[in-house]
Amino acid sequence: MSVPEPRPGAPAADATTLRLGYGTNGFANHRLDDALAVIADLGYDGVALTLDHDHLDPFAPGLTRRVAAVGRRLESLGLAVVIETGARYLLDPWQKHAPTLLHDNPTRRIEFLRRAVRIGADLGAEAVSFWAGVRPESVSPQCAWDRLVAGCATVVDAADAAGVTLGFEPEPGMLVQDIADWRRLHAALENPARFGITLDIGHCRCLEPWPVPQCVAEVADHLVNVQIDDMRRGVHEHLEFGVGEIDFPPVLAALAAAGYQGLVAVELPRDSHAAPAVAARSIEFLRAAAATDNDPARTLCSAPAEATPAKEAPVHI
Repeated sequence: MSVPEPRPGAPAADATTLRLGYGTNGFANHRLDDALAVIADLGYDGVALTLDHDHLDPFAPGLTRRVAAVGRRLESLGLAVVIETGARYLLDPWQKHAPTLLHDNPTRRIEFLRRAVRIGADLGAEAVSFWAGVRPESVSPQCAWDRLVAGCATVVDAADAAGVTLGFEPEPGMLVQDIADWRRLHAALENPARFGITLDIGHCRCLEPWPVPQCVAEVADHLVNVQIDDMRRGVHEHLEFGVGEIDFPPVLAALAAAGYQGLVAVELPRDSHAAPAVAARSIEFLRAAAATDNDPARTLCSAPAEATPAKEAPVHI
């Protein structure tokens, strides 16, 4: 598959023009105001803001006032924002990520996503990102799928009303774990205009059947949010750049060639213990990789990566 031509009005295919962001889930030990200041001081263009109990809790009292304060803070620091909804224990203190849209009672998840959409609208977020969740053992595959489609339709309605773009993320081990699954869901929802894809670059290396730059090309027309991290084949572990197996210059070149203009946000949720140092190393690495002369077509034309067997869940660490 060839690299797509840049879209009309898109900047020249130069990876150095990509807008870099950093995820607040990698600053879990910082106050949100402090995390935003560090991210801005390091030179990032934006932030991927995970709504969580200590970072703009969507269920806390005084939400309207707090959202307005965060909006002013983002504006003063010159940071763009996308909203992420992957908080682990926000909805249930006992079960990670529960309930999802696949559970018997997804009410709290749906309410959370509706609130995320409203917060995204108030902050002028470029996208609100979410995912399917892991299918509970007691729920049949067909039932889980039907619940997912119904839940996503509700969120799409809320996004349409608020004028917010959604980025649905394929997540290893979840009901929608790869690009093919996302396409099936997009079709089941009748191809809504505001239902784009969040692409995690590490996930592409973890389980997709193509080289990572080709994954970018495959979804270029629907790409609204990018998370970036290093990863190894078959192991779902977000790694610092240079620790995993991804060759990043061709990936960044592919994003630029696709005309992608959104944030490319570092996703290192387990590195909060050293957040400022990791964030500093990350932006230095990505700037150097972007400045490297690369032709994404070379990688796109190479042999596909060895594929993980269909629907086999990768190892989680």
